[in-house]
Amino acid sequence: MPKPRRSKYGNVKTTVQGFEFDSKKEASRFLQLQSMQRRGEISALEIQVRYELSITGYDGSTYKIADYIADFVYETQDGRPVVEDVKGVLTGVYRLKKKLMLAIYGVDILET
Repeated sequence: MPKPRRSKYGNVKTTVQGFEFDSKKEASRFLQLQSMQRRGEISALEIQVRYELSITGYDGSTYKIADYIADFVYETQDGRPVVEDVKGVLTGVYRLKKKLMLAIYGVDILET
């Protein structure tokens, strides 16, 4: 039987409570956030939330650039929304998407 290929950045896909995460670190953060939600520190925890990154061109047409999929989205006790991404490696594509999230949605992604 062939040995499974190692991922590019060394992460290991991990399944927790029926959800598949891209890394052990992301799965661990999910468990932490669930615990925080049970204690009432955060609310409305969602995983793998998709944002469309589109701009309006000079001609008035809308152009889709890409999608950004946030690892987690939740609200703090004071109702402030948080978009969080668990990162091991900050790739160029991620850096661009982070800038687009700030420009389009006014969202500064929390990196953990």
